[in-house]
Amino acid sequence: MTRLLAFLGLFALLSACTETLLDEPPEDLGAFRVRVAHVYAEKALKWPMSRAAEQSEWIEPMKTALEARLRRYDGPQEYDVAVTLEGFMLAPPGVPVLFNPKSVAVVNVFVYDVEKEEFLADKHQMEIFEDTTGESAIVGSGHSRTKEEQIAGLSLNIADAVEEWMAEQHKENGWFDLRAEAAE
Repeated sequence: MTRLLAFLGLFALLSACTETLLDEPPEDLGAFRVRVAHVYAEKALKWPMSRAAEQSEWIEPMKTALEARLRRYDGPQEYDVAVTLEGFMLAPPGVPVLFNPKSVAVVNVFVYDVEKEEFLADKHQMEIFEDTTGESAIVGSGHSRTKEEQIAGLSLNIADAVEEWMAEQHKENGWFDLRAEAAE
């Protein structure tokens, strides 16, 4: 039994050490180019047990992460992307090993095709968790990260999830396929 617990603990530590990076390779987004990236947090709800954070504290980190991810694409077709923060729970300090809550945010994503003047996605909801590091796996992110670090980490994960979801939609539904008029 002791060996099994030790193995599971080691496995949790090793698998927990993968973090989302700002400079990951771009996804395949076809002819996509972001015209405007909007971020809204005015109606975000702070969930019970969360560390205190003002809605305004989310806007700049989310905007920065979203812009960094989406401005990498320079296709000939313009799209607007909006992300609204609906709710969040920033993990408070827990009891190490026994109770290590993870921070989480719920966002809605909107993608608008500027030329066609239509929404490709009108309110797609996503639940985003923070990455676990070796340190936060043991003591929890409430002990190992500041509120600002938790918000920055969640913001990066939100931008990453939005980018990956858009790439899936492009692959499955041809969202950002090059239009004939754009090819000419």
